[in-house]
Amino acid sequence: MIRPTTSKGSLLRLGFGDPEEAAAHLERLGAAADPLLALFGRVADPDLALRSLVAVVERAEDGGVLLDGLADDEGTAMRLLAVLGASQALGNHLVRHPAQWRELCDPTLGSTRPPAYHLRAELLRAVGAEPYAEMPVATLPDADAVDALRVEYRRWLMRLAARDLAHGLGVDDVAAELSDLAVGTLDAALAIARARVGEPAAGVRLAVIAMGKCGGHELNYVSDVDVVFAHDPVDLGDDTLSDQQALRIATQLASQFMQICSDHTGEGTIWQVDAALRPEGKAGPLSRTVTSHLGYYQRWASTWEFQALLKARPAAGDLALGREYVETLQPLVWTAAERDGFVADTQAMRRRVVAHIPVRDADRELKLGAGGLRDVEFAVQLLQLVHGRADATLRAPTTLSALAELTRRGYVGREDGEELHRAYAFLRTMEHRIQLFRLQRTHLVPRDEASLRRLGRSLGFLREPVVSLEKEWAHERREVSRLHQKLFYRPLLAAVARIPGEEARLSTEAAEERLTALGYADPTAALRHLEALTRGMRRSAIVQRTLLPVMLQWFAEGPDPDAGLFGFRRISEALGESPWYLRALRDEGLIAERLARILSTSRYTTGLLEREPEGVRILGESLEPLTGEALEEEMTSAVERRTGAEASVKAVRAIRRRELFRISAAELMGEADVETVGAALSRLTDATLEASLRAVVADATASRGLESPPTRLAIIAMGRYGGFELSYASDADILFVHEPAPGVDPHQAASFAQAVVGELRRLLALPGADLPLELDAGLRPEGKSGPLVRTLSAYASYYAKWSHVWEAQALLRADAVVGDPELRKAFTAMIDPLRYPEGGLSEDDVIEVRRIKARVDAERLPRGADPHTHLKLGRGGLADIEWTVQLLQLRHAHEIPGLRTPHTIEALTAAREAGLLDPDDVASLCEAWRLVSRVRNAVTLARGRPSDSLPSSAVERRAVAAILGYPAGATDEMVNDYLRATRVAHGVVERVFWG
Repeated sequence: MIRPTTSKGSLLRLGFGDPEEAAAHLERLGAAADPLLALFGRVADPDLALRSLVAVVERAEDGGVLLDGLADDEGTAMRLLAVLGASQALGNHLVRHPAQWRELCDPTLGSTRPPAYHLRAELLRAVGAEPYAEMPVATLPDADAVDALRVEYRRWLMRLAARDLAHGLGVDDVAAELSDLAVGTLDAALAIARARVGEPAAGVRLAVIAMGKCGGHELNYVSDVDVVFAHDPVDLGDDTLSDQQALRIATQLASQFMQICSDHTGEGTIWQVDAALRPEGKAGPLSRTVTSHLGYYQRWASTWEFQALLKARPAAGDLALGREYVETLQPLVWTAAERDGFVADTQAMRRRVVAHIPVRDADRELKLGAGGLRDVEFAVQLLQLVHGRADATLRAPTTLSALAELTRRGYVGREDGEELHRAYAFLRTMEHRIQLFRLQRTHLVPRDEASLRRLGRSLGFLREPVVSLEKEWAHERREVSRLHQKLFYRPLLAAVARIPGEEARLSTEAAEERLTALGYADPTAALRHLEALTRGMRRSAIVQRTLLPVMLQWFAEGPDPDAGLFGFRRISEALGESPWYLRALRDEGLIAERLARILSTSRYTTGLLEREPEGVRILGESLEPLTGEALEEEMTSAVERRTGAEASVKAVRAIRRRELFRISAAELMGEADVETVGAALSRLTDATLEASLRAVVADATASRGLESPPTRLAIIAMGRYGGFELSYASDADILFVHEPAPGVDPHQAASFAQAVVGELRRLLALPGADLPLELDAGLRPEGKSGPLVRTLSAYASYYAKWSHVWEAQALLRADAVVGDPELRKAFTAMIDPLRYPEGGLSEDDVIEVRRIKARVDAERLPRGADPHTHLKLGRGGLADIEWTVQLLQLRHAHEIPGLRTPHTIEALTAAREAGLLDPDDVASLCEAWRLVSRVRNAVTLARGRPSDSLPSSAVERRAVAAILGYPAGATDEMVNDYLRATRVAHGVVERVFWG
């Protein structure tokens, strides 16, 4: 029966979820429960607190005294109920050890932090060890000592949790005390380990160096405790152990020590001791001498290993040896920012951390997710490593202490530092409350309503705890994400601009130091660019100061930050007074991010944008290439609105420039594969030639006073253009054909055609704001010595009398794409018997094709070029693959219709389906062709000019790797993938082409 004072409504208002069960438990406690009711309404989970209290009272020998004590002492009651309502694990501990409720009666508990030496002494005494012995050894029986350590650890943990929950202890104080408790536990565990190893343990000095959160005095309620071991033989004169003996005993001690902390017993476990941060990780020896540690860090350590050393401190065991370890290695920490690839390594490590978050947990990850704890810690540590070289005050291992010093010293703005402190403290408190419930290591915010309700109430959100918690968490995540960007980049602007308010004020030297660490090769020039962009109080400068922190970060994540910032300055100066430009960058994140990536990666695309800055607008649109029909319609319309061939072709070239920007931007953003790019560039060339040819023909007809053109004209695409496989580096290989109108004098028609072709080539190649389109007619009959344009009958006559096998091979990729439709069809019908010869090639012709290929390989590879990395003529490169495909076409296309295609990949697919090639060989050739084509495009995009070799410049190689989708620092992986694919393809070519 529910008493009047504990009605269902009143229990619900107090926060109980199950008033019926709560009323029953209150009845079991009797009248002593009445004074406690209001206190239940202030704890995280009133139902859990009440159930646990009943269980403790019933197990305690002095249960009545306990209830009377709670009724008489509100402080004790609040501490006990707060612990029971927030931690099921500590409630279970109290049920097993009910007498420990008296630990919470201490009236000084809320105001006094136990010193670290006291915690250590109490934990050592609990296992029967003398606290002040040089090498304390546990004297309790082993199993009793292991359990006693767990009980004592939880006794102190419960006292701390009571102070944390009931007295509002600061999160930094909680973390520091948890770290002190952990260090005392390590010493007690080492005392048990010495007892296990026995007498030989006395011959070795073993230092336990705390790393990570324990080393930084910022441990969670449940964290792995990261440690590194260092040892040295005790000097015993002639009885001193050898190095090998000392290593063996130190390894025994360390192994037992780790096991003692992590084993599960009847009293549960404590936490895992993790030694994976040691040199060589889990593959390396468990312990080393200080000298061995130093040798490793001087020769082999990665950047992240120096970053980890930032938090190293002597924790347990031989503290003198631990101090020697820290004093020996700490100076190396402050040289890490000078190492090549410092920023790339740091960014790569952060990406690896993010990549390991399971997709299902990404939105609930408190530590590693976007706007999480690790964002703050990485930013603070990065600033410490950069500026701590010259400023020793920044070397604090604790995140909040380091952040406070960075703020005090002006490396972080005061308001930003305070806001980041608040956000980090809130997130760490959330993490503590989540872990405290079951004393399990987790960083995931729960999803279920009951857990969120308990978590929200534990943080003080007693009204609408779930809604309030989610709202506050989302706000703090946004703040951390915002400040993570601003923290590193905003002070750079204050160094060069008059920014009002409380901002960080870096010196010029500190600003250059920070830019160098970010990867800027010329920090002095970068500061000049920043000054130019942010100088004064004009509107554009004010907006730039808002934009630049995030833009600088995006530039720094690209392969060439200097080029990114310089390009941004030039485009901003060209468009700075355009109202839409800065507004678009500020309000549409997609445009800004795409722009930053382009500017720091591709000189080719940046060059296009500098010619026409208005192209920035395209970055807010779809980057999907336009269809051929849409392009031709737009270009033809532009021609019709203008007078004269030169003005018309200029308008066509402007559209072409815009679309080159769209296509290249799509490739840079990973939205267009190499075949899509090749097809788009080919369609763009078709439309450009079609519209330009119409303009030139119309102009020539009018200038000669003719009513209609005296001849029909067509353009035949050849080579990669004919194969729909153009790259940014490709000229347009073409043939010109004309057919006089009925009754027109052949000489007049030829003169007209020659004039049109000449003018077309001139106008498309004119220097100017738009990239020229070079028309290469070198594949025409008789080459450069032959007429530029011929009639259809002249082509037929030449091919019938003089054609060589290489010309038939060239015609395999002929595609009549521009000009008079009937003439195009007739040309195609004329060449088909030549390129698909009845009966295939004779053996003599096969030998001739191979002879020509051998000559090309020997004579055309540039002097000094590496045959392994030349994209076109190298082993397994484009020429190898395409000549192999073309030989198959010449031999078999007459009988296999699928081979009658100018497209390389389509022809390979047809060869596989016809059984001419093994499927694995086709897969190898396709993979290599696509990869080499992608690399060739990427080289042009990165360098801004064509090249058929992998670049030797580190910056350009990084850009190529980035364009191909490799993460920062993976240029070697990119090169290895290229060499592997081309090596396999070359093997196929050796068998298939050379026989």
